[in-house]
Amino acid sequence: MKPEELKKLIGYKAVDDLVVSGMKIGLGTGSTAIESVRRVGEKSQRGELKNLAIVATSFETKQECQNYGLNVYTLGDPVINGNLDLTIDGADEVDPEWNLIKGGGGALLIEKIVSYASKRFCIIVDESKIVAELGEKRPVPIEVIPEAFVTVKGTLHALGGRAEIRMAKMKAGPVNTERGNIIVDLYIRGFRPEELEKTLNQIPGVVENGIFAGRTTDLYVAYGNGRIESKSR
Repeated sequence: MKPEELKKLIGYKAVDDLVVSGMKIGLGTGSTAIESVRRVGEKSQRGELKNLAIVATSFETKQECQNYGLNVYTLGDPVINGNLDLTIDGADEVDPEWNLIKGGGGALLIEKIVSYASKRFCIIVDESKIVAELGEKRPVPIEVIPEAFVTVKGTLHALGGRAEIRMAKMKAGPVNTERGNIIVDLYIRGFRPEELEKTLNQIPGVVENGIFAGRTTDLYVAYGNGRIESKSR
């Protein structure tokens, strides 16, 4: 199957399996996660899902929700009250312990906040995202306050990694997050996810990083032949 077909297949499958009427759900960002948004929208329009309260992790996701007439709230809204039943999102890498690298789309800050507010955190990926260890194919994204970049870069290099500002493709200059910060991509191997996640967030000027250690409760993996493997814990 083509990659876009796999994304639709797995995005729909996770919603069909896990989302029921009356839920408070978080919906992620990216080309795979957006298929779950569309499935929630379609089922809501047909009346198969009712009374959903949704938190979107990015402007892009919020816009797609609104295209389907879905009710979108913030985590602080009384309807949500800081707690979600479920979040469905994608990932850039998944290791054997279900630790993740996320943030390829630059929405890692809200994605992590939403994941920590969720009772269940479902990750949907195709088989290309499964790795033996994090950092194998993708760098660790780090959201950094622009004024702190030089000092943050020096600290990251001292940790044994290589840090680069992520540059925009359709405009001059760096990628800016929705909060006006920059994304620094850290190329590093051989780390313990839970330890590096904590270490990075202790660096002054770092807002958040894209390591999600120990959060995943449900994992859906799509394979090229159309088979979907789902696990929960």
